[in-house]
Amino acid sequence: MPDALDHIDHAQRLLAQLRFPHGDAPAPGTVKQVAPGVYWLRMPLPFQLNHINLWLLEEADGWVIVDTGINSDETREHWETLFASVLGGKPVTKVVSTHMHPDHVGLAGWLCERWNAPLYMTLGDYLSSLAARTQMLDPPETRDIHLRANGVPEEKLKMFERHRGGYAKGVTPLPAQFRRIMHGDLVSLGGHRWQVIVGRGHAPEHASLWCADLGVLISGDQVLPKISTNVGVWPNEPMADALTWFLTGFVRFRRLPADALVLPSHGFPFRGMHTRLDQLVAHHDARLSEMADAIVSRGAAGATGWDMVPVLFARHLDNNQIVFAFAETLAHLHCLETRGMVARRTIDGVHRFVAIAGAPTTSPIDDSGDALEVGPV
Repeated sequence: MPDALDHIDHAQRLLAQLRFPHGDAPAPGTVKQVAPGVYWLRMPLPFQLNHINLWLLEEADGWVIVDTGINSDETREHWETLFASVLGGKPVTKVVSTHMHPDHVGLAGWLCERWNAPLYMTLGDYLSSLAARTQMLDPPETRDIHLRANGVPEEKLKMFERHRGGYAKGVTPLPAQFRRIMHGDLVSLGGHRWQVIVGRGHAPEHASLWCADLGVLISGDQVLPKISTNVGVWPNEPMADALTWFLTGFVRFRRLPADALVLPSHGFPFRGMHTRLDQLVAHHDARLSEMADAIVSRGAAGATGWDMVPVLFARHLDNNQIVFAFAETLAHLHCLETRGMVARRTIDGVHRFVAIAGAPTTSPIDDSGDALEVGPV
């Protein structure tokens, strides 16, 4: 079993295959230009993942904000500093949220009200954010049914109790009206047209933005340079095949130029997107193989989702981490099921996954459909 130093060395080798052309991150309250009219800023987060990258696009008569940071006094203060020092007297004319997670949409309502600016967002993530603020997505009774069905013991259910109202604390009320963006749309932002690329698995309808004129992709959380995006199965959609959705969506990014400048939500702007996609596929294939081997070793008894968490995450997890680890473990199990490597057996209401004799050890990703035409627009 590789030790921690082996994993660090491996991570460094992967990063060495990418190019990071813009150096250190800007300090909170400052910006750094990364392309004509495109500015990088960074806001702090109160999590282990302690930052988010946000983007300002300059227009002739104003500014576009892409993603907002979480709702906190500290983030608002940094925004006020930027308004005073960077905007040059021009207003914010549009706010874009790539998806529903608090670090991306947390201050969208405040910013839209502050500047009387419209919110651009996909329908799936706008409605999901509204539902999450009212706790419709994770009522305790639905959550416990989901956990029990996937093998979580009764005494462990409390580990999954999220802070009541936590999403609403991190996300200000969204505007009652918004402007819907969909996959393939062309949206005028910062004096250029950007094509919307919708990805699934991490969020319902995550919107990345591609500008052919600039050769720039605002990737959000869909393509990150160092960490693997969390992809999970959640109580409101217990049979979701989130990892398959996430991986098959890579075809939309592979059709972009290999030397595109990628602006991710975490980490640093980079070039080498095709290489990074290859790395992510290899990473998930390796984890799927490990999980399949562990299920084979269990014989006819198979394994529940709870049984497989330590296989995918062989380290101590705190209560917050276990929530995401369990969701991601289920995503891998459902992907194995889709690939025909395991079968689901439901016994006394509990899903157990058993190996299928003679099943393939790998299953190629189908990248034949749902293309996005790219190039000069």
